[in-house]
This record gives sequence, structure tokens and C-alpha cells, in this order.
Amino acid sequence: MREILAVLDRWYAARVPFGLATVVAVSRSAPRGPGAAMAVGPDGEVVGSVSGGCVEGAVFELAQEAVESEAARLETFGYSDEDAFAVGLTCGGEITVLVRPVSPARDPAFGAVAASVAGGEPVTVATVVDGPAPCGSTLAVWLRTAAGTLGTPGLDAAVAADARGELALGVTGLRHYGPHGERREDTVTVFLQSFAPPPRMLVFGAIDYAAAVARIGDFLGYRVTVCDARPVFATPHRFPEGAEVVVDWPHRYLRGTHTDERTVICVLTHDPKFDVPVLLEALRRPAAYIGAMGSRRTHDDRLRRLIESGLTDRELSRLRSPLGLDLGARTPEEVAVSVAAEIVALRWGGTGSPLSGTRGAIHPRGVG
Repeated sequence: MREILAVLDRWYAARVPFGLATVVAVSRSAPRGPGAAMAVGPDGEVVGSVSGGCVEGAVFELAQEAVESEAARLETFGYSDEDAFAVGLTCGGEITVLVRPVSPARDPAFGAVAASVAGGEPVTVATVVDGPAPCGSTLAVWLRTAAGTLGTPGLDAAVAADARGELALGVTGLRHYGPHGERREDTVTVFLQSFAPPPRMLVFGAIDYAAAVARIGDFLGYRVTVCDARPVFATPHRFPEGAEVVVDWPHRYLRGTHTDERTVICVLTHDPKFDVPVLLEALRRPAAYIGAMGSRRTHDDRLRRLIESGLTDRELSRLRSPLGLDLGARTPEEVAVSVAAEIVALRWGGTGSPLSGTRGAIHPRGVG
């Protein structure tokens, strides 16, 4: 949804109804996870994707029908032995898609949601997908306010409470309630789609490798900051337009910066006076990934210095050093791919092995 929201906001501002299809559930292997979206707008214009091409033709027709009928519809697509390429998932999985019409009359809070996502303000959109409640009805939930309704005040209150509890983590998935928000019942199915601010990537050391890592981090959707104490290297023109460039001692900058369980920290400084202090700070705070560049000899020396500085075995076990997967990378761009591959593998529990040599589902459980 985040990928196509700017286009949807433009259609919405022009008061042009459009059909919005959102993946609300997947099982087994599926190409895209919950929250993936596709929309059909004026003159049949299409943005986004729900399956990477497997069922887009069928979803296109359903979206047009939703606009014409002004009614939402829940549809499940699975593997079809007889006609897999026409309406089915050739990967063998199954996706459930909610298709609904969107217009200012039906969704008065849509513009505010789009503005919040663009501005980095956390917001969750709750949508009824099944049960004795208006299918396709939405409730937008912010930290201190909400807009819209799912049908009853009790249901609105229960869903809003759950949504606020998960806003910071950006949780997306199905929840079940009674018609009036009863938590011990499961007659009403609600899809919660949270839009948390993008996770941060902190790159320390303004070298050529840092520029490549910053580019791929930006491509992966991170909010990238590059920090170096040397102003001659930490200049904005050397890095992607979307990256923030900070001149400061790495450990001092990190000490004053918020990190969470989604934050990625890459230490590329190659100098003990920079990388040891910043790693001491990093390994004692929340982060999804902490990696440091260097040779085996550099790693051994760095590890000795960190141990002498008082880090525990548990804290040191979080360090990925030398960072990246073994791809035989040589150039800064190739090294950046190696680092990104390790970050993705750690995030989803991947092995880093060639898929041709593995068995079972390609996509991690819980993603499709």
C-alpha cells in the first residue's frame, strides 16, 4: 500500500472512485504478503500488485465491479491444476484478497491516512473483511484519535485499542471479534494494516562502501543516515539524495539517537578509534542488525578491544563481523548487495543458501 499511496491520494483528491484490492491473508508459498495492494483507477489505470502477476487479471475485473456496484468483496485465489496461469497461483500457495471501492463519500478519512503515511506519523487502517459487520467498512486509528466506523461503537473501541497497541511495530494481520467488540468471539474478521515510520539504517563511516550501502538501504525502504566525524568525507553530494548526512563522532551521534528492534546499524569506519566506541554503544541497545566491516585480522583486534571494554559474550553474539554474506563481492556495489542479503536473511530467518539446493517453501512462514 505504501508504494502506491501517492497515486491513490491523487485519485482521491480528484474525487474519482477507484477499486482497491488488498491481500489480507496468505497460506503456504505466495509471492506477496498481507498488505500488498493493487488499485484500478480512472480509465482502467492499474498501480501495484497483489501476486506478482498470477491473479492480477481477475483482480482487475473484481476492482472494476466493486466501483460499479459500490460493494466490497472477499475472494480467495489458490493453485489450480487445470488453469494455473489464468486464475491461480503457480507457486502452489493461496491468497485472500479484499476488493473494495474507495471514494471520499465512503472513506472520508483516506486523505488524512495518506497524509500521515507521507509524514511518517503512525496510523493503522482497520477494515472489516468478513462476518456480521459491513464488509469493507474502515476505521483509521492514530495514537490519540480515530475516524470512521466498523459498524458498532463496541467494535470500534476494541479494534482501536488493539491497533494502538501495535502501532509502533507496524503489525499487519487479521484479528477476530464479536459484533460489539467481544474478545472471546470470532464472528467478525478485521484486517489491521499498520503504517509505522520506515525503519532506520545507520551507516557509520563515509567511505565508498557506505555510499553503496546507503543506496541499497534506501532502495529497501530504510530511512538512511550516514555519520562520520570527518567533514571532508561526510558531504551530501557523495550519498543518495534521500540519505541524511551527519558530521559527528559516531558513538556520540548514536548515543543521542533512538533505535528500536527494526534498526539496522552498519559500522564501516575501519578505525578502532571510531568503530570500537560506536560498537560499544550499539551492542547495548535495541537493533535488528549490527554489522562491522573489516578483514579477519581487523575483526580479531576489534573483538579483543570490545572484550577488554567489558562487553559480555551475549552482547558480542549480536555482532555480524565481518558483515555480509559470502558472495565473492569485490566492488562497493557488490559488497552492498552482500550486506543487504544478510540483513534480509536475518530478518526473515533465511539461510543464505542457493534456493536450487534447498527444499520446501521458498517464502518464509508467515509471509506467504
